[in-house]
Amino acid sequence: MFPIRDHNPSTGTPYVTWALIAINIAIYLWMVVALDTGDDLARLYYDWAMIPVRVSAGENPVSLLSSIFLHGGLFHLAGNMLFLFIFGDNMEEQLGHGGFAAFYAGSGVAANLVQFAAEPFSPIPTIGASGAIAGVMGGYLLLFPRARIDILIFLIVFIRLVPVPAWLVLAVWFGLQVLGGIGMDAATGGVAYWAHAGGFAVGLVLVLPLWLRRGGPAFWSRTHGTPPHAPAPPLGRSNIPVVRRRR
Repeated sequence: MFPIRDHNPSTGTPYVTWALIAINIAIYLWMVVALDTGDDLARLYYDWAMIPVRVSAGENPVSLLSSIFLHGGLFHLAGNMLFLFIFGDNMEEQLGHGGFAAFYAGSGVAANLVQFAAEPFSPIPTIGASGAIAGVMGGYLLLFPRARIDILIFLIVFIRLVPVPAWLVLAVWFGLQVLGGIGMDAATGGVAYWAHAGGFAVGLVLVLPLWLRRGGPAFWSRTHGTPPHAPAPPLGRSNIPVVRRRR
């Protein structure tokens, strides 16, 4: 199950979302071109990634923010930027350009703090925009729980394109992060599940005042949890034949 887009077109230009995507891509390309050795990469991570044991020692607090602009590989970057592309424009429209920029940064820092609290003496660097983007997803869930999300379900010879409500996609995603965090071995590294879960929860809480100002449950009653504008047109055929998928 993989989200590919939402039926919630933005009515404005999401300058901050586009800028964040461009900055993340530019930094990743710079890393690929400029870092010649493993030692170069290790130095970059030491200086700019969030390393819990260093934060515990009061060192390098800027890493709580800088780490959200680093990625460990092309698929890591691509997955994060896809989720930001799907959900970021609508949240930017609701919060405004400056408000969304502050919301994104705050969610990313808070996500790192949750990951830090889960393993305060770990020497393993934490990098990636996923905590900040999880905050965007949490806010989206509160404002647009019934917006339609197109997801790809990979079957044996077909890719099935299925529209489902946002609350289902986001609730399943959040549950998987919590389960992953519970089962994670902090000593082995891997996915920063608690950063994802924490960022999601923080994003939802940060958007709560906006939701309440719009009437809270009454806002859902007026909008039925769907976007306040016409949804995007369907992509077309829901079954896409596949000859062969290579790994």
